[in-house]
Amino acid sequence: MPRFVTKLTLIGGPTVLIEIAGLRLLTDPTFDPPGRYTSGPVTLEKTHGPALDAAALGTIDAVLLSHDQHADNLDHAGRALLRDVPVVLTTDPGAERLGGNARGLAPWQTVEIAGAAGTWVHVTATPARHGPVGIEPISGEVIGFLIGVEEPGDAIYVTGDTVWYDGVADVARRSRPRLLVLFAGSAKTRGSFHLTMDSNDAIEAAHAFPDALIVAAHTDGWTHFSESRDDLTRTFQTFGLGERLIALEPGATATVNL
Repeated sequence: MPRFVTKLTLIGGPTVLIEIAGLRLLTDPTFDPPGRYTSGPVTLEKTHGPALDAAALGTIDAVLLSHDQHADNLDHAGRALLRDVPVVLTTDPGAERLGGNARGLAPWQTVEIAGAAGTWVHVTATPARHGPVGIEPISGEVIGFLIGVEEPGDAIYVTGDTVWYDGVADVARRSRPRLLVLFAGSAKTRGSFHLTMDSNDAIEAAHAFPDALIVAAHTDGWTHFSESRDDLTRTFQTFGLGERLIALEPGATATVNL
């Protein structure tokens, strides 16, 4: 029997509003209009604005920020939004850079956030690697998040910007979330190697979490995403996994009984 109802709204890119157990959580805020962002040798181009304006979201109880150093995960309007939320959970280096209400988490560290009517949600940081082995000096640190209601990790796994690797496999060994918010898109900025999950990685994740539904995020709105929502959908259908994938269009909401 379902134990709690969850709503997920895809705002665009990696930005998802998660409503669970009386709390409203927001992943990687990106609310700028289309534009270009240059950092060193890399220029990122945003092609579509958000499906919802930040001002229309209402109260946000916490932001789950996988990392702060890339504009496709935290843009100018996203940074402005951070000031208005009680807590921003992110990497330790990110929390130092952001200051204020930002709290750094190391992988497998858990915090509790109070929800409505005395409920609590457990948020656990998870390992993530933003590209191939050895990418860390280039990409910086990244984390994902496990969200638990009755116990840590029992509800949702937000992968953050990561490829499939041993750290993600370790999440599968340690937890049994019922839903994955999977950052896909096969992002490429410096060559042929991908920095977020491609379709092969997503299929690995689907098999590693065999009981979980999968909500696709981070597939639209930027030129460096090399695989679209439709590409991911076709891959899941090819492998007989289409019924497990929720491929929302920006602005759409899915209600899931977990």
